[in-house]
Amino acid sequence: MTFIKKKEDFKCDNCQTVNVGNGYTDHCKTCLWSKHVDIDPGDREEKCLGMMKPMECRMVNGEYRVRNKCLSCRFERWAPVLPNDDMDTTLSLS
Repeated sequence: MTFIKKKEDFKCDNCQTVNVGNGYTDHCKTCLWSKHVDIDPGDREEKCLGMMKPMECRMVNGEYRVRNKCLSCRFERWAPVLPNDDMDTTLSLS
């Protein structure tokens, strides 16, 4: 799996929050929902385009990570919690 850094701003399809991308942003900072757009992170090659619900949060090697699950195809991906992510929402998944 390769990573393609792609700096993109987006409006969350779940809560409508405008998110400013930093090249690593793959989920909404407010509700932590994501959209299934990548096969490999950053490639924007996935055709599913389903909404990805935040399912759980875990501490891995000193870093919080959130698992999102696609509601269309059931694909799952873990992503790091970013500094501007809502910590109340993040911790509610623990």
